[in-house]
Amino acid sequence: MSYDKPFSTAPQIAPDTRLGLAVGLAIAAMISVQTGVSLAVPVIQDHGALSTTSLRLCWAALALLLFVRPPLRHYEPAQWRAALILGAGMAVMSLAFFLAIERLPQHLAVALEFCGPLAVAALGARGRRWALAWPLLAALGIGLLVQGDARLPGGADPVGIAFALLAAAGWGVYIVMMKRIGPVFPGLQGLAVSLLVAALLSLPFAVAEAGTALFPWPQLAWTAGLAVLVPLVPYILEINALRRMPAATFGVLMSLEPAVGAISGWVFLGQGMSLGQMLGTGLVVAASVGVVRAGG
Repeated sequence: MSYDKPFSTAPQIAPDTRLGLAVGLAIAAMISVQTGVSLAVPVIQDHGALSTTSLRLCWAALALLLFVRPPLRHYEPAQWRAALILGAGMAVMSLAFFLAIERLPQHLAVALEFCGPLAVAALGARGRRWALAWPLLAALGIGLLVQGDARLPGGADPVGIAFALLAAAGWGVYIVMMKRIGPVFPGLQGLAVSLLVAALLSLPFAVAEAGTALFPWPQLAWTAGLAVLVPLVPYILEINALRRMPAATFGVLMSLEPAVGAISGWVFLGQGMSLGQMLGTGLVVAASVGVVRAGG
């Protein structure tokens, strides 16, 4: 599973102290992401998934635009095409994921969304005999998660599952395009412009859900804070982690995301798991680690 950032320096094998710091940064990024997801749940329940997600994207885009100050008038058509595709992937990934979170426990939504990077990594490892075994192992793990949630009142919402898989597709596009956008944009400009595109694409859905473009102040305040947790702080942590460790090592660490999501859902939302679901989460993590190594 490749998590290369196109604008980061080429990762080198670092001394133990640098590698230890990088591991801490990567873990902190995952914790920030999943904590942001958990804290978004009550805001979504009060105000709606689409408007909450769109406002978070808008705040993040505004912050990055003020920091990067990209020269929007001077970009070539190829640059805008890349930014539009990446921004669309970001919008789909974000909107669909939080529509899934509205209907599913966090551990299941995160595991399903992780199918996106898992599929990209598995396709990147094509031609290797064991490459297809890892998606099958992940499917078994997800099956255990779905089976456990299906026994709860309300069951595993099929609409939520569909949204989580749509988010997975958006994440797959995000990974592929993040690798391609680097050569056509200097520094952080590609991310800043793509995030602007994602925010603008998501706004009509937010207005349609809320029935107005005048969003309530509590929602504006909460989403500003959520934008810090996801994606601003994680992105800063991830890019600094990648500068201190090999990309393959970073990919293995990011494979822990489903487990971190499950822990965050338990801590902040009281979403417990059965032994079978814990095993399922472990299988998804093991499949992710395996496909990273197969693709390395």
